[in-house]
Amino acid sequence: MTLKRIQVGVPVKYEVLIGDGILTDTGKYIRQFVNPCKALIITDDNVDPLYSETVSNSLSSCGYSVCKYVITSGERAKNIHTVGAILEFSADNLLSESDIFIALGGGVIMDITGVTAALFRSGLRYMMIPTSFWGAVDSSTSGVSFLNLLAGRNLAGARWYPSLVLCDCGTFKTLPVSAFENGIAEAIRLGMVDDLRLFEQFESGSIAFDHKNIVSRCVNIKRRILELSKHECDAIQLLGFGDIFGKAIRKYSDYSVSYANSLAFAMVMASKVAEKRGITRENCSERLLRTFNRHNIDPNIPYDAKLLLHIILYDRKLTDGRIPIILPVRPGMCRRDTVSIDELWQVLQPE
Repeated sequence: MTLKRIQVGVPVKYEVLIGDGILTDTGKYIRQFVNPCKALIITDDNVDPLYSETVSNSLSSCGYSVCKYVITSGERAKNIHTVGAILEFSADNLLSESDIFIALGGGVIMDITGVTAALFRSGLRYMMIPTSFWGAVDSSTSGVSFLNLLAGRNLAGARWYPSLVLCDCGTFKTLPVSAFENGIAEAIRLGMVDDLRLFEQFESGSIAFDHKNIVSRCVNIKRRILELSKHECDAIQLLGFGDIFGKAIRKYSDYSVSYANSLAFAMVMASKVAEKRGITRENCSERLLRTFNRHNIDPNIPYDAKLLLHIILYDRKLTDGRIPIILPVRPGMCRRDTVSIDELWQVLQPE
């Protein structure tokens, strides 16, 4: 069993371990970083019957005292009430500053655990075990966790980094198709931003047996951009390629459009802006369309152009009549730029 180790060093040092079938050794890997203590596993009712027992047995065999908190799966659980309940549970179970949380699940669990860890006893160490492809390629090097409010999604949160990330790519086999597509869309975005070879791998469709390598490449992309942000503070914005359109179309659809489809739509639209401006050296929008179609992700979402533009202008800060945007120069390279309201309107109007 080959294990990939990636050191993330900005702004907090921690390791991301990537392999297949490594959940059975969870306790051994965590013990390399944290001595035996109380460990609270935070998971959801989908993941719990699949992996909690394996992780718990491994931790117990290495001397950890394990307890577990299971939430109802889904985005609706990502709120302050869930976090409050876990905080009370942690206090009732007498967890101390020397104990740990373990996030076992997808992106929602990563967010909830990150915020809870940041709050409990003014900051508790936590480990991430993403069981979704999306969580592995995205959350494992984020360090920022979000909660939803009644006013909107991801409006509250905390910046709190894990002590260790353990990615067992074998867990992806149990994912529903829709959940796996979210990770594909995110990986394609990272390829567009900073890794031509990764993008071309998705473009050719050859990803079926290469999940470990893809996760490693995605983690390294985000690691490089985080390190670059030490010297160029705006570099981290590159990771938001497409967000100007993606967040708007999800809000427009009242979040009925999946993350994968909204991100596909967003990257194609941003590429069209770049093409109209003569920034991109290639027909990025067509290459993206072909790539997403190859992976059964549909970027074609119906919308009302005026309403979508209104949402974009409401959500984004204008400076001198222009909005910051990330545009592709070519697959594997994006740059920060600004766009006028008129340019957005030209792209949003039906052809």
